[in-house]
Amino acid sequence: MTFHLGYGTNGFANHRLDDALDIIAGLGCTSVALTLDHHHLDPFADDLPARVAHVAAKLDRLGLRCVVETGARFLLDPLRKHHPTLVSEAQEVRVDFLLRAVRIAAELNADCVSFWSGIKPSDVPADEAWRRMRSGVAAVLEGAEPLGVTLGLEPEPGMFVQHLTQALRLREELGAPPLFGVTLDVGHCVAVEPDDAATCVRRAGGLLVNVQLDDMLPGVHEHLEFGEGELDLRGTLAALASVGYVGVAAVELPRHSHAAPDVARRAVEALRAAMPDEPARPRHPWLADAQRAVRRDPAVVGRLFPAVGRRVGRGPARPDDDPQGLVHGGVEDAARAELLGALATVLDDAALSAELLSLYRQGDDAEKRGVLRGLALVGDRAVAAGLEIVRDALRANDTRLVAAALGPFAAGHLDDHGWRHGVLKCLFTGVPLTAVAGLDRRTDDELLRMVSDYAAERTAAGRDVPADAARLLGRGE
Repeated sequence: MTFHLGYGTNGFANHRLDDALDIIAGLGCTSVALTLDHHHLDPFADDLPARVAHVAAKLDRLGLRCVVETGARFLLDPLRKHHPTLVSEAQEVRVDFLLRAVRIAAELNADCVSFWSGIKPSDVPADEAWRRMRSGVAAVLEGAEPLGVTLGLEPEPGMFVQHLTQALRLREELGAPPLFGVTLDVGHCVAVEPDDAATCVRRAGGLLVNVQLDDMLPGVHEHLEFGEGELDLRGTLAALASVGYVGVAAVELPRHSHAAPDVARRAVEALRAAMPDEPARPRHPWLADAQRAVRRDPAVVGRLFPAVGRRVGRGPARPDDDPQGLVHGGVEDAARAELLGALATVLDDAALSAELLSLYRQGDDAEKRGVLRGLALVGDRAVAAGLEIVRDALRANDTRLVAAALGPFAAGHLDDHGWRHGVLKCLFTGVPLTAVAGLDRRTDDELLRMVSDYAAERTAAGRDVPADAARLLGRGE
């Protein structure tokens, strides 16, 4: 898996923050969703800089990637939960808080600041609430852009923006700012979305900057442990992998603090059982700085891209079961893919396409693999350029390029003819078919005919039929 499993500190409300972080890291998590609150990094504390520096050092020691959450209940008003909001009259108070969160996120190297709209007051017309939402988000974006901090709007059941389509509409109306993404709570999808969580994940695609994991029942906004609701956990995690999501995916159980250590352990066990692969390793500190540099100045990617191998290391991501890195790629492949993910947040489609082609054409084989592995993160943003890159790689003799070319991007965009011949090339060159994304979904009668002809030719020549070909034809074990 490419994303980083974590847990939310709002599920450890009765623990000191340091203790909560120790427990979360001790469970094997590689990320944390940090909710700013009175007792967990109070954004209004007099000694805030020292506290932020302490937390940053703690996260670094524990190898925890983080997102900043802003859903504390009585932080801004001791009498009214979650008040004021972006759609209430005192909007400026919420904007000020979100700007504080942005500055903290910058110091923590956080992936994003996650926020929601709030509940529309009954006496406020919908068009006025929408105007307030637009102006409030625009004000926060203005403060986030110089710091390169990404914002993630979370659709929340019962709030003014409660559906994914509303979040996407707001982003478009604001001009599709590169630093404006989506936070998706998969439980919310069960509760209020017309489509299941996996479909919502695919619809959000490359705009996902933060994911919250929990279970729910249809029509009921209550965060449940996995298995207590109707979330298809395995299918949802598979969807996150299929869209190339590389960010934080943290458990969101804010009402379970009374039994936090046990609940967190059960949640992590359930997630591991539902995932076919181990979660990705913690992000290298250099990579975090490099991503921020790219968001501030996209032109530096040309200098940083070749340096990745020297900075984060080389070799297969899973040397024990994939020593050539054909299936799961290499350490530097994943890092370069994340740099492209950062690049996609600050360039428009045309500029992104041009940069991808430039990095691929001018790069060595390792850099080409990084571009190929990163295509899953840009998805629909650069289809024509991505297809040009994939087709070029499939003409290469380097098996690592061929394997990288047939990832999730090719599974979703490469035409049938090209994709079938790519699969056949894998058989010719010894690339395991487990490296081919979407194989089960895209295998059709024509591919089976081609593989059958290939197997017959080898048999007639007295040569063994590759086990992958036999399995695909149903003749293997």
